Amino acid sequence: MQLRMLADVALAMVLGSLIGLEREFARKAAGLRTHMLVAGAAAMLVEGARGLLDQFVQPGVSQLVRFDPIPVITAVVTAVGFLGAGAIIRERRVEGLTTGASMLFAATIGASASLRQYGLAAGATALALVTLRGLRWIEQKIRTRGSPDPSGQRQ
Repeated sequence: MQLRMLADVALAMVLGSLIGLEREFARKAAGLRTHMLVAGAAAMLVEGARGLLDQFVQPGVSQLVRFDPIPVITAVVTAVGFLGAGAIIRERRVEGLTTGASMLFAATIGASASLRQYGLAAGATALALVTLRGLRWIEQKIRTRGSPDPSGQRQ
């Protein structure tokens, strides 16, 4: 059972690393290792809560007790919010909103992987990469179009 839990945490970290690699290529402060650890931590917290339930449920009561991941996920969101705030607010300047959002997204991917929603976790990772990489290209095109040319006129 613990090996399966560990495999879910490893999957979460692999999926988180894909988002982290994109952040590394974009030269952002929170990159590969941060996103891997955020996704892995979220998965491990959910897996740990499931493991506690399995370990401490009494045989006669087990049908009445159910695993509720919502409080665990709420705690993960709160913790990642703290990390995200640190990534966003630096030196009294607000920047890094996308990195903060990607850290939160990596945490939700980790939680999905630990809840064994593998298709959702993989699909969400792909959506995040399309959002981070693909939309950056569109943003650059929009900025280039709206920027003034050397003669001072808009293009």
